[in-house]
Amino acid sequence: MTLAYLHGFASGPTSTKAQFFRAGLAALGVTLEIPDLAPDFTHMTMSGQLAAVDGILARGPAVLLGSSLGGYLAALAAARNPDRVRGLVLCAPAFGFTARWEARVGPAAMARWRAAGVLPVFHYGRGREEPLAIAFLDDARRYPDEPDPSCPALVFAGRHDDAVPLGAVEHFTSARPERELVVLEAGHELVEVLEPMWERTAAFLRRMGAVER
Repeated sequence: MTLAYLHGFASGPTSTKAQFFRAGLAALGVTLEIPDLAPDFTHMTMSGQLAAVDGILARGPAVLLGSSLGGYLAALAAARNPDRVRGLVLCAPAFGFTARWEARVGPAAMARWRAAGVLPVFHYGRGREEPLAIAFLDDARRYPDEPDPSCPALVFAGRHDDAVPLGAVEHFTSARPERELVVLEAGHELVEVLEPMWERTAAFLRRMGAVER
Protein backbone atom coordinates (compact mmCIF):
# COMPACT_ATOMS: atom_id res chain seq x y z
CA MET A 1 0.00 0.00 0.00
CA THR A 2 1.29 3.46 -0.90
CA LEU A 3 1.49 6.21 1.71
CA ALA A 4 1.70 9.75 0.35
CA TYR A 5 1.84 13.15 2.04
CA LEU A 6 0.31 16.17 0.29
CA HIS A 7 1.84 19.46 1.40
CA GLY A 8 -0.05 22.70 1.86
CA PHE A 9 -0.40 25.85 -0.20
CA ALA A 10 2.88 27.75 -0.73
CA SER A 11 4.70 24.90 1.00
CA GLY A 12 6.71 21.96 -0.27
CA PRO A 13 8.13 18.49 0.34
CA THR A 14 10.65 19.79 2.90
CA SER A 15 8.00 21.16 5.28
CA THR A 16 8.33 20.37 8.97
CA LYS A 17 5.30 18.06 9.15
CA ALA A 18 6.15 16.27 5.91
CA GLN A 19 9.64 15.42 7.11
CA PHE A 20 8.43 14.55 10.61
CA PHE A 21 5.95 12.00 9.28
CA ARG A 22 8.52 10.67 6.82
CA ALA A 23 11.02 10.08 9.64
CA GLY A 24 8.42 8.40 11.85
CA LEU A 25 7.35 6.04 9.09
CA ALA A 26 10.94 5.34 8.05
CA ALA A 27 11.58 4.10 11.60
CA LEU A 28 8.80 1.57 10.97
CA GLY A 29 10.32 0.53 7.67
CA VAL A 30 7.72 2.35 5.58
CA THR A 31 8.38 4.85 2.79
CA LEU A 32 6.32 8.04 2.68
CA GLU A 33 6.05 9.65 -0.74
CA ILE A 34 6.02 13.46 -0.68
CA PRO A 35 5.35 14.79 -4.18
CA ASP A 36 6.06 18.40 -5.07
CA LEU A 37 2.54 19.51 -5.95
CA ALA A 38 3.55 22.88 -7.33
CA PRO A 39 6.94 22.83 -9.05
CA ASP A 40 5.62 25.74 -11.15
CA PHE A 41 3.92 27.77 -8.42
CA THR A 42 2.78 30.56 -10.74
CA HIS A 43 0.69 28.21 -12.86
CA MET A 44 -0.42 25.88 -10.06
CA THR A 45 -4.05 24.72 -10.20
CA MET A 46 -6.16 22.33 -8.19
CA SER A 47 -6.74 20.29 -11.35
CA GLY A 48 -3.00 19.97 -11.89
CA GLN A 49 -2.46 18.87 -8.30
CA LEU A 50 -5.26 16.33 -8.58
CA ALA A 51 -3.60 14.92 -11.69
CA ALA A 52 -0.39 14.43 -9.72
CA VAL A 53 -2.28 12.58 -6.97
CA ASP A 54 -4.15 10.51 -9.56
CA GLY A 55 -0.77 9.36 -10.84
CA ILE A 56 0.06 8.02 -7.39
CA LEU A 57 -3.33 6.35 -7.00
CA ALA A 58 -3.05 4.70 -10.41
CA ARG A 59 -0.43 2.37 -8.92
CA GLY A 60 -2.84 0.86 -6.40
CA PRO A 61 -4.39 1.34 -2.94
CA ALA A 62 -3.11 4.22 -0.84
CA VAL A 63 -3.49 6.13 2.39
CA LEU A 64 -3.20 9.89 1.91
CA LEU A 65 -1.88 12.31 4.50
CA GLY A 66 -2.35 16.01 3.88
CA SER A 67 -1.85 19.39 5.50
CA SER A 68 -4.06 22.45 5.03
CA LEU A 69 -4.74 22.74 1.28
CA GLY A 70 -3.06 19.35 0.93
CA GLY A 71 -5.58 17.97 3.40
CA TYR A 72 -8.42 19.35 1.31
CA LEU A 73 -6.78 17.89 -1.78
CA ALA A 74 -6.44 14.48 -0.10
CA ALA A 75 -10.14 14.46 0.81
CA LEU A 76 -11.05 15.54 -2.72
CA ALA A 77 -8.90 12.83 -4.28
CA ALA A 78 -10.41 10.23 -1.95
CA ALA A 79 -13.95 11.26 -2.89
CA ARG A 80 -13.05 10.92 -6.57
CA ASN A 81 -11.22 7.60 -6.11
CA PRO A 82 -13.14 5.59 -3.48
CA ASP A 83 -11.74 2.32 -4.76
CA ARG A 84 -8.12 3.45 -4.31
CA VAL A 85 -7.93 5.58 -1.15
CA ARG A 86 -8.23 3.38 1.95
CA GLY A 87 -7.79 6.09 4.56
CA LEU A 88 -7.00 9.75 5.23
CA VAL A 89 -4.93 11.62 7.80
CA LEU A 90 -5.84 15.30 7.53
CA CYS A 91 -4.03 18.09 9.35
CA ALA A 92 -6.06 21.32 9.50
CA PRO A 93 -7.73 20.56 6.14
CA ALA A 94 -8.61 23.78 4.31
CA PHE A 95 -12.29 23.18 3.62
CA GLY A 96 -13.99 26.23 2.08
CA PHE A 97 -10.65 27.85 1.31
CA THR A 98 -11.71 29.73 -1.84
CA ALA A 99 -14.17 32.02 -0.05
CA ARG A 100 -11.74 32.60 2.84
CA TRP A 101 -8.91 33.30 0.40
CA GLU A 102 -10.96 35.95 -1.40
CA ALA A 103 -11.98 37.52 1.91
CA ARG A 104 -8.39 37.59 3.14
CA VAL A 105 -7.07 39.11 -0.09
CA GLY A 106 -9.85 41.71 -0.10
CA PRO A 107 -11.83 43.33 -2.94
CA ALA A 108 -9.17 45.83 -4.00
CA ALA A 109 -6.38 43.26 -4.22
CA MET A 110 -8.74 40.81 -5.93
CA ALA A 111 -9.42 43.42 -8.61
CA ARG A 112 -5.70 44.03 -9.08
CA TRP A 113 -5.07 40.28 -9.24
CA ARG A 114 -7.63 39.81 -11.98
CA ALA A 115 -6.41 42.86 -13.90
CA ALA A 116 -2.72 41.91 -13.69
CA GLY A 117 -3.30 38.18 -13.98
CA VAL A 118 -0.92 37.39 -11.11
CA LEU A 119 -0.67 38.14 -7.39
CA PRO A 120 2.57 38.15 -5.35
CA VAL A 121 2.31 35.44 -2.68
CA PHE A 122 4.92 34.54 -0.08
CA HIS A 123 6.06 30.97 -0.67
CA TYR A 124 7.07 29.54 2.70
CA GLY A 125 8.78 26.54 1.16
CA ARG A 126 11.09 28.76 -0.89
CA GLY A 127 11.36 31.72 1.46
CA ARG A 128 10.41 34.38 -1.08
CA GLU A 129 7.49 35.97 -2.89
CA GLU A 130 6.36 34.31 -6.11
CA PRO A 131 3.56 35.29 -8.52
CA LEU A 132 0.39 33.21 -8.53
CA ALA A 133 -1.89 33.32 -11.57
CA ILE A 134 -5.61 34.07 -11.17
CA ALA A 135 -6.25 30.74 -12.91
CA PHE A 136 -5.54 29.09 -9.54
CA LEU A 137 -8.64 30.63 -7.98
CA ASP A 138 -10.81 30.25 -11.06
CA ASP A 139 -9.94 26.56 -11.29
CA ALA A 140 -10.41 25.97 -7.55
CA ARG A 141 -13.98 27.26 -7.73
CA ARG A 142 -14.87 24.20 -9.81
CA TYR A 143 -14.50 21.93 -6.78
CA PRO A 144 -16.72 21.48 -3.70
CA ASP A 145 -15.95 23.38 -0.51
CA GLU A 146 -16.18 20.13 1.45
CA PRO A 147 -15.49 16.84 -0.35
CA ASP A 148 -17.32 13.75 0.90
CA PRO A 149 -14.97 10.76 0.87
CA SER A 150 -16.27 7.39 2.06
CA CYS A 151 -13.06 6.05 3.62
CA PRO A 152 -12.06 6.34 7.30
CA ALA A 153 -10.36 9.59 8.24
CA LEU A 154 -8.28 10.83 11.16
CA VAL A 155 -8.58 14.62 11.31
CA PHE A 156 -6.43 16.97 13.37
CA ALA A 157 -7.45 20.56 14.08
CA GLY A 158 -5.87 23.34 16.12
CA ARG A 159 -8.14 25.04 18.60
CA HIS A 160 -6.33 28.32 17.90
CA ASP A 161 -6.16 27.97 14.11
CA ASP A 162 -6.54 31.42 12.52
CA ALA A 163 -6.58 30.10 8.94
CA VAL A 164 -9.12 27.25 9.00
CA PRO A 165 -12.04 27.72 11.43
CA LEU A 166 -12.55 24.81 13.79
CA GLY A 167 -16.22 24.82 12.81
CA ALA A 168 -15.35 23.93 9.21
CA VAL A 169 -13.46 20.84 10.35
CA GLU A 170 -16.14 19.91 12.89
CA HIS A 171 -18.76 20.04 10.14
CA PHE A 172 -16.73 17.56 8.07
CA THR A 173 -16.55 15.06 10.93
CA SER A 174 -19.98 15.54 12.52
CA ALA A 175 -22.36 12.58 12.40
CA ARG A 176 -19.73 10.51 10.57
CA PRO A 177 -18.36 7.82 12.91
CA GLU A 178 -15.70 6.82 10.37
CA ARG A 179 -14.18 10.31 10.72
CA GLU A 180 -12.31 10.91 13.98
CA LEU A 181 -11.66 14.52 14.98
CA VAL A 182 -8.77 15.31 17.33
CA VAL A 183 -8.70 18.93 18.52
CA LEU A 184 -5.32 20.03 19.83
CA GLU A 185 -4.12 23.13 21.68
CA ALA A 186 -2.29 24.52 18.68
CA GLY A 187 -2.45 26.91 15.75
CA HIS A 188 -2.80 26.19 12.05
CA GLU A 189 0.68 24.73 11.55
CA LEU A 190 0.25 22.16 14.36
CA VAL A 191 4.03 21.95 14.72
CA GLU A 192 3.80 22.25 18.50
CA VAL A 193 1.85 18.99 18.75
CA LEU A 194 3.78 16.71 16.41
CA GLU A 195 4.33 13.91 18.92
CA PRO A 196 0.69 13.40 19.92
CA MET A 197 -0.25 13.61 16.24
CA TRP A 198 2.26 10.91 15.42
CA GLU A 199 0.98 8.58 18.14
CA ARG A 200 -2.57 8.84 16.79
CA THR A 201 -1.42 8.59 13.19
CA ALA A 202 0.67 5.47 13.77
CA ALA A 203 -2.27 3.76 15.49
CA PHE A 204 -4.61 4.76 12.65
CA LEU A 205 -2.22 3.46 10.00
CA ARG A 206 -1.92 0.15 11.84
CA ARG A 207 -5.70 -0.18 11.81
CA MET A 208 -5.67 0.56 8.07
CA GLY A 209 -3.04 -2.15 7.52
CA ALA A 210 -0.66 0.45 6.10
CA VAL A 211 2.06 -0.35 8.67
CA GLU A 212 2.78 -3.53 10.58
CA ARG A 213 1.52 -3.86 14.13
